[in-house]
Amino acid sequence: MHANGISGYPEEDFLQLSGLQHFLFCRRQWALIHVENLWAENLRTIDGQIMHERAHDETYRERRGNTVIARGISVKSSRLGVSGQCDVVEFHRDEAGVSIHDLDGLWIPFPVEYKNGEPKENNCDAAQLCGQAMCLEEMLCCKIERGALFYGKTKRRFPVEFTKELRQEIEDALQEMHQLHERGYTPKVKRTKACNACSLKEVCLPALMKIRSVKDYMEENL
Repeated sequence: MHANGISGYPEEDFLQLSGLQHFLFCRRQWALIHVENLWAENLRTIDGQIMHERAHDETYRERRGNTVIARGISVKSSRLGVSGQCDVVEFHRDEAGVSIHDLDGLWIPFPVEYKNGEPKENNCDAAQLCGQAMCLEEMLCCKIERGALFYGKTKRRFPVEFTKELRQEIEDALQEMHQLHERGYTPKVKRTKACNACSLKEVCLPALMKIRSVKDYMEENL
């Protein structure tokens, strides 16, 4: 079902917000995980899961002066048709902000996403972070201009500006994701050097993707 005006998508059609990063990295990888429900783990994905488990402590809340830090906040957007969870959201006290439940004063949300490894050449991580911000904006009726990505390998934060261009890229990607998911279609892609580091390399089987779907191949051989 396609988004329609203010009502947006029904919850049963929501996609996982985390899939946005998969989709922009590789449309085929996203479809294998979110359409065909296939998954494989390598060292990178295991390290990433451990880092996210630490960040997703929903009971954690800390106040540092004019900043309140919360973890594991669930977010969703009916307009975009997605739901997910933020690793960390900092609330910065600001007179231009909005009221937040259980907090006095006005606050501006500042999402922070934790990633294993180091910054990527593409902007798929930044898009996932911006998608979180767009969900928070819809939920809290506010405007969020920026956030940050923290990479485990560098132990550093990298600021991300939520530009008009980045927001449009997310809107376009999610629209295509909904269309592919509704069709149950797994795209074919050209093999690149990035395939060598993909956790789904063994189940993707690029050499066979012109012949049959991965799901059909696996069912036949297993």
